[in-house]
Amino acid sequence: MDMLPVDRDAAEHWRLGTDELTVLATCAQTCDQIFAVEIRMPPGGGPPVLHRHAPSEIYYVLDGEFTFYLGEPGHTRRFTAGPHDVVPLPGGTPHTIRNESSSEAVAFVVHSPGATMEGFSRAAAARAAAGDFPIEEVLALAEEHGVEMLGPVSG
Repeated sequence: MDMLPVDRDAAEHWRLGTDELTVLATCAQTCDQIFAVEIRMPPGGGPPVLHRHAPSEIYYVLDGEFTFYLGEPGHTRRFTAGPHDVVPLPGGTPHTIRNESSSEAVAFVVHSPGATMEGFSRAAAARAAAGDFPIEEVLALAEEHGVEMLGPVSG
């Protein structure tokens, strides 16, 4: 098991849509317990729809603002988190996160257990890097990795 500090320059960097993920800890490094990333989200970035998955997540906002939507389609609660805010999301919580500000937002994010989100993120980033990534393929990949897409945020 690799227990050395992460060299951010040598770390894996992935693109998911307009968002950039820097991999800080993989499941292989943490006995399948966590998957940790730094996410850089430009204005307008973030997952396009509400979704849920078994792993819990925790966001620690480093810079900028993230807007969180929690709840089922049609019944969501919206709130914004800024620098030094911590937002825990228990597993199974319907949610999405967006950057609705005019500046880049950066957060440290941990998923536990990590395999679901590492598998989905790794596969989606590889597929996106190969070119056009139709929504039908995104949905199929999400289902394959245990991520349930629920639909758009109302309003």
